[in-house]
This record gives sequence, C-alpha cells and structure tokens, in this order.
Amino acid sequence: MGKQSRLLAFVMAILIGAVYLIISNPPKLGLDLRGGAQLTLQAKINPEQGINEITPRIMETAKFVVEQRINGLGVSEATILLSGNNQLVVQLPGVNNPAQAERVIGTTAQLDFRKQKKGTESELGVRLQLQRAESIQREILKNSNDQKAIAENEAAYKKSIEDLKGIFERTGLTGNMLKDAVAAPTGNGPDSWQVALTFDDKGGDLFAKTTSEIGGTGRALGIFLDDKLISSPSVGPEFQGKGITGGRAVITGNFTLDTANELALQLRAGALPVPVEIVENRTVGATLGADSILSSIYAGVAGLLLVLVFMVVYYRILGVVADIALITYAVITFASFSLLGVVLTLPGIAGFILSIGMAVDANVLIFERTREELKAGRTLYKSVEAGFYRAWSSILDSNVTTLIACGTLFWLGSGFVKGFAVTLGVGVLTSMFTAVTLSRSLMLAMISNPNFRKPEYYGMKAFGKISTNADIDAIAEEKASDKKNDNTTGAVL
Repeated sequence: MGKQSRLLAFVMAILIGAVYLIISNPPKLGLDLRGGAQLTLQAKINPEQGINEITPRIMETAKFVVEQRINGLGVSEATILLSGNNQLVVQLPGVNNPAQAERVIGTTAQLDFRKQKKGTESELGVRLQLQRAESIQREILKNSNDQKAIAENEAAYKKSIEDLKGIFERTGLTGNMLKDAVAAPTGNGPDSWQVALTFDDKGGDLFAKTTSEIGGTGRALGIFLDDKLISSPSVGPEFQGKGITGGRAVITGNFTLDTANELALQLRAGALPVPVEIVENRTVGATLGADSILSSIYAGVAGLLLVLVFMVVYYRILGVVADIALITYAVITFASFSLLGVVLTLPGIAGFILSIGMAVDANVLIFERTREELKAGRTLYKSVEAGFYRAWSSILDSNVTTLIACGTLFWLGSGFVKGFAVTLGVGVLTSMFTAVTLSRSLMLAMISNPNFRKPEYYGMKAFGKISTNADIDAIAEEKASDKKNDNTTGAVL
C-alpha cells in the first residue's frame, strides 16, 4: 500500500525530529516549577509631569522598559504580562534575590544625549564593532554550560559598553526634555524609515547648541538609554555653528519600519517616566518547584499508562493502534512546546495531561464506528474506511469547540491561564493529526496482512458476512488507485 507507506514514513520522520528537538532544546520551565520571584507593578498618574491618565501607550512603554531592565539583570525566560489597565505582572524564574530585582525594575528609564569627545573620531567605529562582536558571542553562549567562557564574555561585554561611554561626554540634554519620538517614512521607498524627535523649549535649545558644536566635525551624537548606547547619528556640516533649531530632529539610517518603531519606543521610554509602585513581591521556592515537577511527571505517566492499558483491553488490536498513535501524539506535542517557545507551568502541564485523555477520543469514535460496520456485515477493509469517514464529522465538531474555548481563554486570560490554553490547544491539533493520519495508516497496513484479520483481534465473535477474499479484492483496488493517483498524499476522509 504505497500511499499508506509514504504517510507512515512521513509521520516517522516527524517523530524522529520531535525526539531530537526535545533532547536538544527541552521546553522552558515557568516560575511555579523552577522557583523565583513574581512582582506586580502598578503605574501611577503624575499630574506634575503631565500624566493625568494611564493610557495603553504608556503601559506599552512601561512594559518595554521593564523588559530592558530584566535583560540587564540577566534573567532568562522571564515573563511580563499586562494586567488590567495599569498593572504589570513580572515573573522571574530562577531569581534568588527578588529585592535586587525590585530595586532595578522599580526605577524609571534614564535617557540622555551626549556628544562625542574631540580626538576620538576614529575610535567610535572600532568600539562599536567590538561591542557587536561581544554581543553576538553573548547570544551564542547563552545556552552554553561553559561558565568560564560566559563569565569572560560578560566581563568583555561590560567593558565594551564602558569603553563606548568613555568617548562621549554629557550635554545636559535628557529624556525629560523629549516630548515625543515616532517612526516616520523618509519618502524614499516603502522600506525606508526614520525616527522623528520633538523636544520641549529647553531641550530644543540644548539640542541646537550640541549639534552646532559637533556639526561637520565627524563626531557623533550619542543617544544613551540607561547608560547604554542605542544610536549614534552624525550631524551634517550644514549645521556647524548654528545647530538644528526648532526643537525637532530626525534620526536617519538603515531603518525598517520595525527597527524605527523599536528605537522610537526606546526613546519614548526615557521621555515618559511613569511612576511605578511595586504592590506585590511574591517568592516561589525552588524546592516547591521541584516537587511540582515530580508530581506532574508521576501524574502524566500514570494517566498515559492507564489510557494505554484500557485501550488494549477493550479494543484489542485496535487499541494497540491507538496506543502507538497516542505515544506518537505525546512526543510530537511535547516537542511542539519547545518549537513554539511555550513556558511550561503547572496549569500548562495540566492542560497537556488533559489533552492526553482527550487525544484518544477520536480513536474511540473511529473504532466504535468500525465495529458498527463490522456488525452490519461489511468487509473489514470497508468497515475501517467507513469508520473513519463516518466519525470525521464528530471528531471535527468536538475538537473545534475545544479550540474555540482555548482561543477564548488565551485571548481573555493572562499568565497561567494562557499557558493552559496554549498547551491544550496544541494537544488538540496534534491529536487530530495523529488520529486521521497515523491511526488510519496503521489500521490499513495491519488489515492488509491476513494474520491480523481474525475476528477476536477486534473484540468480535465473528465478522458476519465478511469475506477474506473480499478484503483482498478491496485492498487490491486501493493499490491500483494508488498507482493512478501517485501524487495524492495524506489521509483524505
């Protein structure tokens, strides 16, 4: 059966890839499994600085600032979620010093504009290249176990940042004087963008003074966020002596829409210092996380084994087919978590375990339909085909309704609820794939072998009018159909 063999080979290739993915890149563990800290930040209005309302844009900027600060803390797999209209929930897995995280995250971003020192014109390019190289190496070593290399790279990276700071001097122009920063098209094409800046009166004067001093000298204007250089535009000779006036300027370069928006958001982060109050600081111990992982593993393995045993006892050889499909489903689903970057939490694992029980539903529907066809006197091959065909509408309806519920939970929920929705949704999609491809192909491959056509193998006393020769003829017909439709793939129901 050429078509079924190709389909089984395809599923086997996916399974091998899934196993490799799980081994090389296991799913990330969330706060409740790994231990760490959870902070709840609440943004406050500040009428003195013109912030009379907490808008979605302010919360977006606040979230970005917090993300930048967490990256500075070196926390991997952190999660930052918007909660309500004015709160951020920050989950920091593996953080052993939540007080330090509270101090760093609770401050506001500092943005300032600095001018390059005289005599350093040739240094900037070299310093930027060194920092870029250390940054690339830092990403490469992120998942490495070589702690010595990581420490050396981190020291070199911090030194490159300090060296860059050393060739700039402060001008007094800070983010408090920046009114707005937005991405704007240059007019030179759909992929050409720039960042437009607007200063207040004092900022406009300082900006004009600074740009007049460095215009045409080859020195750059350094834009620093939290003491880290994020951009270093040059000032043309036409502004030498008079500077860029009017309180407006643009930063040009090789910007796409995404990179221009990113820089504008960084600049607005300094321009909108929203007061943030930490209203909750909760710590989860690593011991509790380890116990949770162990309990979850026990529950998952026990649930899977019970389902496997039940299917074999009740459905006999059909149950063996379902068990193979179920094990394949579990491996592929778990690998999908790594591929999608899902952070596993306790509710997420609960969704995965629940989906294991639900994954067998499709096989149950198919097998019961197949038995009905056998009792009606149809051949084994025709019964299997009819079982899949007649069960498909029920399988589709039940899984679509579950996916709708998952989508609603993901859209309206937050935090752990979203994790539950993602894991359950991925499980439902994978179970549909294994049921209508792997299960069908395995069953058709089995019944093509005369040794697997005994009625007792299917929990039946007899197949009624079934004829072994009729089955052979039906399988021969399918082989002939395969040759005519050699390009047909998959299990078409």
